[in-house]
Amino acid sequence: MNGVSFFEHQQLARRNSRVMVALFLLSVIAVVLVVDVVVGAGYLWLAPGPGHGLAGVPRGVYAAGAGLVLGVILVVTLVHIARLAEGGAKLARLIGAREVAAQTADPLERRFVNIVEEMAIASGVRVPRAFVMDDERSINAFAAGWSVSASVVAVTRGALEKLTRDELQAVVGHEFSHILNGDMALNVRMIGVLAGIVAIGSIGTFLMRAAGESDDWKGAIPFFVAGLAVFVVGYVGLFFARLIKAAVSRQREFLADASAVQFTRNPEGIAGALDQIAASGAGTRIVARYAEEMSHMFFGSSVRVRLFDTHPPLDERIRRVHPRFDADDYRKRREAGLTPLTLPAESMGTVTPAGRRAADIATAWGRTPTQSALLVGALDRAKVEYASRLLAALPSDLRETVRTADGACAVLLALLLAPKEEVMRQQLQALETAGLAELAQRAAAAWPLTRNLSPAFHLPVIDLALPAVKGAPDEATAALLAGIEAVINADRRIELHEFVVLTLVRHQLAAPERRQPASLKLVHLREHAAVLLSLVAHAGTRPDAAGPRAEALQSAMQAGADAMGDITLPQYHQLSFEQAHAALAALKQLAPLQKALLMRGLFAAVTADGAIRVAEAELMRLVGAVLECPLPPLLDEMDPAALAF
Repeated sequence: MNGVSFFEHQQLARRNSRVMVALFLLSVIAVVLVVDVVVGAGYLWLAPGPGHGLAGVPRGVYAAGAGLVLGVILVVTLVHIARLAEGGAKLARLIGAREVAAQTADPLERRFVNIVEEMAIASGVRVPRAFVMDDERSINAFAAGWSVSASVVAVTRGALEKLTRDELQAVVGHEFSHILNGDMALNVRMIGVLAGIVAIGSIGTFLMRAAGESDDWKGAIPFFVAGLAVFVVGYVGLFFARLIKAAVSRQREFLADASAVQFTRNPEGIAGALDQIAASGAGTRIVARYAEEMSHMFFGSSVRVRLFDTHPPLDERIRRVHPRFDADDYRKRREAGLTPLTLPAESMGTVTPAGRRAADIATAWGRTPTQSALLVGALDRAKVEYASRLLAALPSDLRETVRTADGACAVLLALLLAPKEEVMRQQLQALETAGLAELAQRAAAAWPLTRNLSPAFHLPVIDLALPAVKGAPDEATAALLAGIEAVINADRRIELHEFVVLTLVRHQLAAPERRQPASLKLVHLREHAAVLLSLVAHAGTRPDAAGPRAEALQSAMQAGADAMGDITLPQYHQLSFEQAHAALAALKQLAPLQKALLMRGLFAAVTADGAIRVAEAELMRLVGAVLECPLPPLLDEMDPAALAF
């Protein structure tokens, strides 16, 4: 992403948050000063003094005006922040968007969902919930959420109807850049923070309307004048709000456009989408109620603003991503269907499984631990193509099953059922003993769909299933979590892969909450880092083996510790999963650049022998998913047909 890593983008987003807060405080001071001028002038008008002007107004009057304004700003800001605690889904519904049903039959919506799924699997992000703004005929989109793993992507109906698949893919790629760059949480936080200074204008509007409706017009004049003054002050707040949004947003739009090109390797896709906006009469304007408050979040300007627009001009954005773009030529080729087209995953056939155990397939790993850590949050067209092939390799029955809540829950359990029927029956019995007989039946029915899937398919299947599971009733999700625990405990041994799947699903189904940016250092969590390092190193070796395997284990752990820095190697060979759970929970609180050190150490341990197995690669992706460090497919040069078993 323009030579800057995922972790550096996350760090930059945190810095932008501090800039936003500083600008907000300055704007509050400016609004208070303007209010005090208005209050002072009103006081002199109603109670003229000896002629000392504003300096002669009692300080208590100014203090009362300032206190009232600060109180309004504080209350409105806190209320809006509380309203946005649900994150992206709440914002999408506020703007009038509808969540796309997982089993939608609308071909335009299905194309959109398929693109979102491809992009998510290609980047290692959990599949965002897809929304459509049905009443918006313009071309626009936005991504929202408090975290990388709990985001939504919304597009207008106009974008679905007017854009080709390549153009829509570029727009979605632009929004995924915002997800990966840490922009979303900043955007949501900005709505809450700026709501207070914008709300003053609404109070002025209310006072003027009340005065206009009064029967006593003479008595209403002071109220109208006061309302007009407050309304003017409100526009001062709106001015500063737009200034703040423009200061934080404009450069990020250039970055997201460039990232979309890197993601699709097709500059005509994003340039063509921007050109279609220029050619469309509706442009990017949003007519919904909260278009102004959310203007900084959209793909294009949602409101018409000349001064301090949140987005750069369309022609400048096109020139940046495609300097030689010829609009007339592109439109002619587009009309004739001659623009380059991306082969959609939904049109590909299912490949024939190969007859070998993919978990044991190893491939040479030619990256250093530092280069490996840079894969976190990477945007690459090769990953998108691989994700398309991977999705195409999944049985169509499995793809359809995970689109319903019951089917998705059954598949998640089936992924954890043992390939041996004897052990599988033991696990199903554990479900029945836990009072989950119906869930056991559905899992048994889904088992033939998953029994031969390689670990390389597990995380994509989990990602495809999670949107439907998140829409299930609370009772169903609670039963699913209880079922997963029953299955993995049935044989009295818990594999690391099983534990990480449970942790990931539990994390994804937890009630949404707004979290403060993490800021802990690895040195403060060295014991937790050592636990995770030990678990990852043990995954590729046998801890109880003597000779070469024991030496390989020690070598892997030492390589990881050296890559992390000041980490003390654990002196034990057996770890409890309570320790692992505590370690994963604690390490999520690392600052972005500290997470980079952690991931570098984990990669050093996994690839200490110069190679990486499919099982190890997918374990790293699962661990990255839990830690909010999205990893794209690591073995994208391999044919999915070779990974089917």
